Amino acid sequence: MNENNARQDLTGALDHVFLDDKIHWSRFEEGRFVSGLLTPKATDQTCEKLETSSIHRMGHGMLRLVAAQERLLHSSISGKVCNICCAQGRLFSSSRLVRDKQQQPTPRGIPYTKLTVGVPREVWQNERRVALSPAAAATLVKKGFNVQVENGAGALASFRDDDYAAVGARVTGNAYDSDIVLKVRQPLEQEVIKFRELSTLISFLYPAQNKLIIDQLVPKSMTLFGMDCIPRISRAQVFDALSSMANVAGYRAVIEAANHFGRFFGGQITAAGKVPPAKVLVIGGGVAGLAAMAQAKHMGAIVRGFDTRSTVREQVESLGAEFLEVEFKEEGESAGGYGKEMSKEFIEAEHALFARQAREVDIIITSALIPGKKAPTLLLKEHVELMKPGSVIVDLAAEMGGNVETTRPGEISVHKDVIHVGLTDLASRLPAQSSTLYGNNISKFLLSIGEKEHFYINLEDEVVRGSIVLHEGKWLWPPPPPPSMAPTVAAAPVAAVKDQVPPPPPNYFNRTLTDSLIYTGGEDNVCLVA
Repeated sequence: MNENNARQDLTGALDHVFLDDKIHWSRFEEGRFVSGLLTPKATDQTCEKLETSSIHRMGHGMLRLVAAQERLLHSSISGKVCNICCAQGRLFSSSRLVRDKQQQPTPRGIPYTKLTVGVPREVWQNERRVALSPAAAATLVKKGFNVQVENGAGALASFRDDDYAAVGARVTGNAYDSDIVLKVRQPLEQEVIKFRELSTLISFLYPAQNKLIIDQLVPKSMTLFGMDCIPRISRAQVFDALSSMANVAGYRAVIEAANHFGRFFGGQITAAGKVPPAKVLVIGGGVAGLAAMAQAKHMGAIVRGFDTRSTVREQVESLGAEFLEVEFKEEGESAGGYGKEMSKEFIEAEHALFARQAREVDIIITSALIPGKKAPTLLLKEHVELMKPGSVIVDLAAEMGGNVETTRPGEISVHKDVIHVGLTDLASRLPAQSSTLYGNNISKFLLSIGEKEHFYINLEDEVVRGSIVLHEGKWLWPPPPPPSMAPTVAAAPVAAVKDQVPPPPPNYFNRTLTDSLIYTGGEDNVCLVA
């Protein structure tokens, strides 16, 4: 076929063309994306699908492309020479493209396609969660990872093996034999021998409490990332598995309290008499504490909240709870936004407050934690003995030692007619929800380690450096403290304005009312919910 009978007049717009022994073309047609291939042998068949372009076959295996509404674009293909046509009026030669390709930096690390990600079945007692849900597994498969899931790994979370196979994961009998292993709980001694040398483990680790078990992985030159060690910065919020699990645990704590409490949560007026609402005190205004306050308020209880951080006050009051304060003033927020250990004087004032509240409330939920340390003891034995018979205490910090002196971790116990819920698997009691949230966190964290679909551990990355515990068998935890802030220059004093009126205090009721109007209003009317 010569040039004259190969030319065809077409209409439309050609978006982009790649020449690599074939022409890969694509365009939009009536709102749809259309693409195809053009080879020297299929010029006549494909050329009719291209629009606003003319294709010329020149002989000797050469192709020439001319755009009708752009400047002249001309490319040729012969053998394995790669060429790209650009529709902005610029002409690129083969040598220019090869040079540009050589100048592009090669991504560091190992391509996803060469890595296997294993999801073993959790062997921790009463653990029902799994590290990846089928949806999270599908995300990793689409990125190129070879995902293998142990038989029955998601069964207790209502995820079947067929669900994983349907998204491209491979169901296997040994998921530990993988380059990267994803888990929920820290490994037990019987699991250590199963890990491959030089492999990577991403899991909750709590290195301060589990140094002995982590030391057993050092001879294997493993790399360990702790999901509990991820720094609390804006960029890492999507990886924050601690907050995800705390949210579930706080919700479940109220459900457990209601289950063991002998009365209604919400007040009622019936023909048989008036039923007062339950009074709930939540100690700790973190994610778990706020979730517990919200759920208790939703169930009709009178809710009170306490936290050593003054910044939590507005969040507590926005949920409709009363924020309690001690007379002694001391800020309880650390540099990372978590709580810190308080002074002896503050703790004494705090205990006096708890003694007064213990006589009044029906349910106490505690959720105070200090990262890397044993949970602080907030309620003493004498506080518990002041509570009314049938009252309930839910200790969300039981696994880390407990906030209540009389708590028995992992058990439901009774002391002086006060029921103690010391369960350490509250998040695991909602396994499907917890696994879905955790799977989203851990999969996005894995994809953040590296660049351009390559797994690469960059210790200069703030999130990587903060969360890494072992690197090829070498301890790197705890991470170095962040660089100190430069000393701020004190501002020049401003001359006092005569008779200046101080600003009015914030009105949290009006602020909450405004939010209610915004979120409950329809298009043409506004509904206010009491």
